[in-house]
Amino acid sequence: MKDFQHKNYWALILGGSSGLGLATAKKLAKHGMNICIIHRNSRTQEAQINSEFNEIKAEDIQFKSYNVDAFKAEKREQIISDLKEILGAEGKIRTLVHSVAKGNLKPMLDDQKPTLKNDDFNLTINAMAISLFDWTKAVFEAKLFASDSRIVSFSSEGNTKAWKNYAAVSAAKVTLEAITRNIALEFAPFGIRANCIQAGVTDTASLRMIPGSDKIKEHSLLRNPFKRLTQPEDVANAVYLLCKDEAAWINGCVIPVDGGEHIS
Repeated sequence: MKDFQHKNYWALILGGSSGLGLATAKKLAKHGMNICIIHRNSRTQEAQINSEFNEIKAEDIQFKSYNVDAFKAEKREQIISDLKEILGAEGKIRTLVHSVAKGNLKPMLDDQKPTLKNDDFNLTINAMAISLFDWTKAVFEAKLFASDSRIVSFSSEGNTKAWKNYAAVSAAKVTLEAITRNIALEFAPFGIRANCIQAGVTDTASLRMIPGSDKIKEHSLLRNPFKRLTQPEDVANAVYLLCKDEAAWINGCVIPVDGGEHIS
């Protein structure tokens, strides 16, 4: 059964060309949700990404993608106005997924390597946290949200744990959770629910960018009750559950999706 078929529902996914965002797009498309992906990738990655997108289109849903800088206000306005036309009178955004990985992974102190500066924090927090508010507000003001809609953002254990080189991203994750909670509170009267998924350690391109990621993976395998890493599909499954009608009373939560990794 396709839960969202014939409902004119759309999922707007920020950062949906790989990792958690892409897995989420595939899962929601399988259940009949139309998909709009906003991503930023180079020409060299185009063929691989298009083959992934073709897989989504094969689900017989409407699909649109934009390879643009999602953090530029004018690009956002352009996409929103475009979506108004594409969605028409019937289409609505049921789900907004924030899966952005754009941040500086530098140490605070180092004799050899570049270290974190104020600008690094600003860029990372703006991209990985404040952009959720910018997009939520833009979609809301354009009256594109469904009467019962879901916002899902992705956090990590770096929200409470200190990892070397992760300070700017860690600060962004904490900010993202705070913004998600406030959206849950202030947008609730308009039928919007907002939750944050704290994904377990997942072997994605963004994890591999963290210096020492192999050690993080080893440690996670040891402490995970199921002795495996989180898969992007595990997280996508949780997003799908949060999108169902039955999840309407879940709001303002940070939900670990990690097979119990956080308990040990």
